Amino acid sequence: MAGGVSAYAALNARVRVMYSSLIDKETFASLGDAPDLASLIGLLKRSVYGPYIEALKEKDLTSHGLAFQIKHRLADSYQSVIYTAPQNTRPLLLQLYRYYEIANLKVVLRGIVMGPAGDHEMSLWDRVHNMLFPFGSLTVIPSEMMVETGNVASAVELLRGTHYYEVLSFAMKRYNAEQSLFPLEVALDLDYWRKLWQTTRQLLGEDQAQASRVVGSLVDMNNLMWAIRYRVYQQLSEEELINYTLPFGYHVGDKDVRAIAAGADISTVVERIYPNIPNVNSLLEEPHSSLPRLEVELKRHLMEQCMAAFIGNPFHIGVPLAYLVLSDLEIQDLTVLIEAKSLLLPDEEFMPYLLKVQALKG
Repeated sequence: MAGGVSAYAALNARVRVMYSSLIDKETFASLGDAPDLASLIGLLKRSVYGPYIEALKEKDLTSHGLAFQIKHRLADSYQSVIYTAPQNTRPLLLQLYRYYEIANLKVVLRGIVMGPAGDHEMSLWDRVHNMLFPFGSLTVIPSEMMVETGNVASAVELLRGTHYYEVLSFAMKRYNAEQSLFPLEVALDLDYWRKLWQTTRQLLGEDQAQASRVVGSLVDMNNLMWAIRYRVYQQLSEEELINYTLPFGYHVGDKDVRAIAAGADISTVVERIYPNIPNVNSLLEEPHSSLPRLEVELKRHLMEQCMAAFIGNPFHIGVPLAYLVLSDLEIQDLTVLIEAKSLLLPDEEFMPYLLKVQALKG
């Protein structure tokens, strides 16, 4: 136990400080009450996001520029935690962070397929660059060089020497046949979550137990939403749906995914896995329009799991993992607010999608 305390002392102190700087109930309520984007920006400048917003030029104080800029805080948090964590836990933290690198890789590939706009003032790279997560020096993706190839196959070749090359090379056969990025993106997603879960399970003792709760809740949420979306939106066959999801999870198991693939009642499956989520039947009365509401409820469950990591013994990897996930969820909430205030949406159109407001009410 002494070794555990020693290994986590500095990290725990740092994470506790960062955790305390997450936006509190009163501040978040004030942000929700802001009448427009300019007012929201003024309030955010007085928060922990202030230094990031102050770095923006006046012309970049748009909803897009603001949403992009606040992500730098999340990137800084990840790098701070990764470099402070015990050596044996860094592969898990880095793999969790790779989620944003994969998102960037998808943006790059989509940009290549989209191609340059002839009447657009910005170059294709400038447009792609403005959509990338600020991953920093830890990235292994040569994004600009990939975009400049103008060709998906050539861009994938530039990934030789990285883990992504093997994953994408295998999926390129279907891409060439279908001329769709879907098989490439699915391959990246499945590989990411498999590796994240495998890395979690390689930890020992309390680290594994706590990491499994946080990471497992993430895996469950993503896998369940994939299965439902594939069935509802894309009407994939039973075999395809099973192939494009994960056969493991924390509470969502292979039997649950196969049940959805086989046509089981979605509400019944969700209620069995998440008995504490209220009114699942009403949430899914019209799946095509109500799936975002279900995803919000799953994210609230994830938030509860993360908050639980801060109770009791703090000397385990679950604490920094939980903070990083909570920080990401906060960014998602702020992005909803930024878009809502930019468009002057009435409260009833965006408030139900704010995770923190609902969690704090509870």
